[in-house]
Amino acid sequence: MSTSLLYHGFGIHGYHYEKTEYIDGKMIVHIEQPRKELRCAACGSRNVVLRGRSERLFRHVPIGGKEVWIQFAVPRVGCADCGQVRRVKVEFADPRRRYTRAFARYVLELSRYMTIQHVAEHLRTSWGTIKEIQKMHLERHYARPRLKHLRKLAIDEIATRKGHVYMTIVLDLESGAVVFAGDGKGANALLPFWRRLRASHARIQAVAIDMSSAYIKAVETHLPQADLVFDRFHIVKLLNEKLSQLRRELYREARDKLQKDVLKGTRWLLLKHPENLDDSRNERARLQEALRLNEPLAKAYYLKDELRQLWQQPGIAAARTFLTRWYLRAMASGIRAIQQFARTLLATSSGIVNWYRHSISTSPLEGVNNKIKTMKRQAYGFRDQEFFKLKMYALHESKYALVG
Repeated sequence: MSTSLLYHGFGIHGYHYEKTEYIDGKMIVHIEQPRKELRCAACGSRNVVLRGRSERLFRHVPIGGKEVWIQFAVPRVGCADCGQVRRVKVEFADPRRRYTRAFARYVLELSRYMTIQHVAEHLRTSWGTIKEIQKMHLERHYARPRLKHLRKLAIDEIATRKGHVYMTIVLDLESGAVVFAGDGKGANALLPFWRRLRASHARIQAVAIDMSSAYIKAVETHLPQADLVFDRFHIVKLLNEKLSQLRRELYREARDKLQKDVLKGTRWLLLKHPENLDDSRNERARLQEALRLNEPLAKAYYLKDELRQLWQQPGIAAARTFLTRWYLRAMASGIRAIQQFARTLLATSSGIVNWYRHSISTSPLEGVNNKIKTMKRQAYGFRDQEFFKLKMYALHESKYALVG
């Protein structure tokens, strides 16, 4: 091997090739640094005196299935200019690391297609080394996401593991990047994010959230100029919960066995859109029979179906008028569960109709949540919470697929 091959093949320049050894199936390449290339690690001066050497081994990119190691006697020099006595900088490796930068790049390339464990097994190194390389890369590029460019956000919590352990996620709806991940859920989890956002002087136009009073208060306090947009999914989810509550109440109050039998199997039918009912399974007929026998249930179901038109209006003024009229019909129904929902809807009407100003929702967070679930399955969970957050910050540039 020549010094030219050391540069072009191994990416190591400024050093001379000495020899190659083959020990226990490993290829060990010995190199040295010319005396004229020595510099003080503190001030960069060339006015140095050699004060000994210390042997070090660095893991390099493998050749075929053979491990490659770089053996380098690192010079220790005394500087005549600053008076420091230090080892010279190793140009091809980061400080306090036993592998070259080329090896780290190779690990990151493999990590796009393989799990940490599989990369470690392929390279015959430790799981911790591969994780360390990934974590250093993520800290360098994603540890502090830029906030100045943010305009539209989505905020919601996700479950990170069993036992009601949650994390609050803030998503940039324009880039799809997670810009903050706070431990726990509720307003307190967002406090570090508000401090960073205030320092960034970002001009937030709109924030998509669910109808949680804690999130509403937090956004109104810290972003008074931003429009609140309540997510359609959470509105329909709340109405479905009220429908299920009504069905249970009617079942408990029913004295006729026929009514009980009809109500017993209608829960999922009530939650489905009419066009999704499966005629081959007689779902439409069963639902119609349940509505015929239970007037309150019929009123609630048709009010739910009518509410879908709220997001089909020509503009914000028409949506506001439609919402007011729907509220009056819901209050006139005499159904307590629907009346409770209607009051909630009226109290949050401005955030609901703001969808016509900013067509945003928290639904992209569901896609992020699915990626996180896949990521956790590939790693069998994450004990290092900081590493877990860094992986989330890089999700918008990652592709995860379960293979094998």
